[in-house]
Amino acid sequence: MTASDTTLTASPHPESWTDLVVTDAPMAADIAVISDALDRFNIEHTGIADRKPLAVLVRDPETHQAVGGLTGRTSLGLFFIDLFYLPPQLRGSGLGTEILQQAEKEAHVRGCRTAVLYTITFQAPGFYRKLGWKRLGEVPCDPPGTSRVFMTKELTAPAGQPVRPR
Repeated sequence: MTASDTTLTASPHPESWTDLVVTDAPMAADIAVISDALDRFNIEHTGIADRKPLAVLVRDPETHQAVGGLTGRTSLGLFFIDLFYLPPQLRGSGLGTEILQQAEKEAHVRGCRTAVLYTITFQAPGFYRKLGWKRLGEVPCDPPGTSRVFMTKELTAPAGQPVRPR
């Protein structure tokens, strides 16, 4: 347990679990337990086992270390973008557009019909709008006057591109 973990033992049904831990540093194995169990639950109810990570990475040509890119996942016909970052020196070159288009294309090939993401008002809502993304809504966040902007885009097949069955 890290210094920031909190163990909670009071519960309405103490016999059903021993502790609850609130943490800002979950272990990868703990996250995997939750993610895998939810995936099994979804498969049991849908019969579809298609959850898969998707990343488009930008690597330094000399060190081969990732310096930016996009991460997300595909599941049940949706493409979720989790993170998208480019270092300032690579912005405005068209690379961001290429990364997003590559990810959208792969998601569509995997059978996804729709993509979703959120960005922050000071980040890139204009970039996404320019590339066909539509605003679903906003939720205020900090600092005051800032919002999380939830966006979606219908994915269409690139010319001549087959769709892989789930």
